Amino acid sequence: MPSTTQLASAARRRFIRNTGTLAAASLAAPGLLRAATNEIVIGCAGSHTSWMEKLVAPHMKAKIGASILIEGTKSSVNLEKMSSNKSKPYLSVVQMDDPVMIQAVGEGLLAPITKTDVPNVAKLRAGAVHMDGMWANYVQPWAGVAYNSKALKGVSSWADLWAPAAKGKIIIPSLQNTEGMWTLFMAAHLGTGMPLAKAQYEIDAAFDKLKGLKGQVLNVYSVMSQSFNLLEQGEISMLAGNFSSYTLPRKVAGAPVDLAAPKEGIFAMPSGICLVKGGPNPGLAKAYVNEMLGAELQAKIAEFSSSLPANTEVPATASTPKGVEIFSPDWAFVAKNRKEWITRFDKLMAA
Repeated sequence: MPSTTQLASAARRRFIRNTGTLAAASLAAPGLLRAATNEIVIGCAGSHTSWMEKLVAPHMKAKIGASILIEGTKSSVNLEKMSSNKSKPYLSVVQMDDPVMIQAVGEGLLAPITKTDVPNVAKLRAGAVHMDGMWANYVQPWAGVAYNSKALKGVSSWADLWAPAAKGKIIIPSLQNTEGMWTLFMAAHLGTGMPLAKAQYEIDAAFDKLKGLKGQVLNVYSVMSQSFNLLEQGEISMLAGNFSSYTLPRKVAGAPVDLAAPKEGIFAMPSGICLVKGGPNPGLAKAYVNEMLGAELQAKIAEFSSSLPANTEVPATASTPKGVEIFSPDWAFVAKNRKEWITRFDKLMAA
């Protein structure tokens, strides 16, 4: 009779396959998912699954001999997985957003990334390594306003979300999603006229401004893919807070979408990578992180995802906007207040 551990492992394998986030290598022999010692499970954003499977999995197989099993979901869900499995982790590496990384550090879920174990961390640009190496930014997509290019010629201002012509034709992210913060902070900026660096702390003004946006919104999403499908189909004209690593590859693939960098500014998505404390195969996990931060893979990921590379040996891609502010908020402030903001936001949008 199978043990409890075997049954739990089998259930997890079924879940991964059903959600379509398992790397192709595991599909060839699902019964051996956890048997081989060269396998590591990586938690990442659901929207990153396509390039993780296309670029990262074959690179890791060739360079470090590791079979990568990918679980794509939201950063908050990755945090829950690490927390609930703290005594016996099954994830080796997690790629998630900075504000959630702060929470993970507070819960003692991460192991530090050191130059000895991960030499490429020394090649990262200033500000890409956080809290004495607890995590590092491996790439930074930029976020603006995605729009249907058949419906609109462009989006010159974030204020266009509030325009009468946009009523019922926009979708915004929930504050449970990191990209939801961009609409909140821009609402604060538009409501106060303050620079983003100061406006980000004017949360009451932000919610006052969001009251005027509520009637414009067709929907608020927590899972982005379905909303993006509506944008491609022309059911909506704008999707607030979307990011280059998702929108621009879809544009290249021929979808009628584009990503605007409005005049008020754009945002740097905080894509971080960390080692799970006590995670399986720590040697392979460190080698994986080192490859993710290396110039060869950094260049491929940045080009494919239209993102800013973290490795200083890799130049910025041609898709990086020029002439607008690229803003990174105070993530410690976000982490401290996020639960309260989510409750307040959900109540506002549901009323």
